[in-house]
Amino acid sequence: MPHAQAEKLKGEGNQFFKSGEYKKAIEKYEAASKIDATVPAYYSNAAACWEKLGEHEQMAEAARNCIKADRCFVKGYFRLATAQKNLNQFGECIKTLESGLAVQSTNADLKRMKKEITELQRGEQVASHIVKAEEQMQNGDIPGAMKTLDLASRLDAGNPDIERMLSKVKPKFDALEAKRKAGLSSTELHKEQGDTAYKNARFEEAVDHYSKCIDNLKKEGKAESELALKAYSNRAACYKQISNFDGTIADCTAVLEIDHENVKALIRRAQAFEGVERYRFALQDVKTVLAMPPNQVGKANLDMCNMMQHRLQKTVAMLKKMG
Repeated sequence: MPHAQAEKLKGEGNQFFKSGEYKKAIEKYEAASKIDATVPAYYSNAAACWEKLGEHEQMAEAARNCIKADRCFVKGYFRLATAQKNLNQFGECIKTLESGLAVQSTNADLKRMKKEITELQRGEQVASHIVKAEEQMQNGDIPGAMKTLDLASRLDAGNPDIERMLSKVKPKFDALEAKRKAGLSSTELHKEQGDTAYKNARFEEAVDHYSKCIDNLKKEGKAESELALKAYSNRAACYKQISNFDGTIADCTAVLEIDHENVKALIRRAQAFEGVERYRFALQDVKTVLAMPPNQVGKANLDMCNMMQHRLQKTVAMLKKMG
């Protein structure tokens, strides 16, 4: 049962809110919450008043108290997300919206705001990339500027500011690339052509170029060179794409014979071992990665390997029971 005095104070607060007397309304809502701290509406209404006053820090605090009072009260998440949006705390805002959607996945207000904030984040990233590309170009780092603009284009293709920058950077980049490629040996050129084919999802063509590169390096006595390492690694990626797991295993093993702690090769080989049902070998590679320093592995790889380890341990245990 609602507390009568607290509800009376809430009603008085509502009247002050309607008349635009937001500070007086806040006093009533806060008084009501002191009588009964379990009612989320008191905090939610106070948050709405703070929003009207443009006091978004206080709004966020009231919204947090609202969520604390009742974690299933969806409006509390909306209030907090609104405050965080106005404070330009977009990352925190997305987390709040996702928490709210976990409570009510169909809530239209939360979904709409999440889409809006995602777009704002994307716009910020694009603007940041453009500024960085400008700086790189001014400092003479044309390849760096081109790479940054490529990242920006993936986020917002056709953006006029990106296109304007590309019109300045691309001719210089193309001239540098032409000069660089002119100085490449036929072996190095096969590696470059393999990279281009891979980027365009022509995996079998890429395999052919990487294989020619590797064969030439073997003839030149450079089978353990940095270029060979890259060619083996990239060919392994191609083999994985076309489900040639034996080829992936062989090339990753070649990489690991040169670079024993190559995280990418260990993970690819583990995935390939799993693909050919050699689960114990896959588990061994995953455990090797998980035993490495986290900063060397990276969060995304750690998360992937933890999931793989859990899955593989279950499979190995089940096979062991089957005899």
